[in-house]
Amino acid sequence: MKIRVLVQLKPGVLDPQGRAVHHSLEGLGFEGVNEVRIGRTIDLDVADDTSDAALDDMCKKLLANMVIEDYVVEKLDQVEPA
Repeated sequence: MKIRVLVQLKPGVLDPQGRAVHHSLEGLGFEGVNEVRIGRTIDLDVADDTSDAALDDMCKKLLANMVIEDYVVEKLDQVEPA
């Protein structure tokens, strides 16, 4: 089973990379960008019988820093192509 974990800083946590990208976009003349938040994507290939609880546990124990980050787990095999 293919899993994608999206990790982003929690709202209110300073995001210096996002701020730098926002500043650069403004410098390049792009208007209308109100905020930029930088995150990361983690793709996993796990056994089909891996439980949601186990995936959640992986995120809480290793993949995300629960103090400053939030995460979302997506099961890619169940997502319909665009």
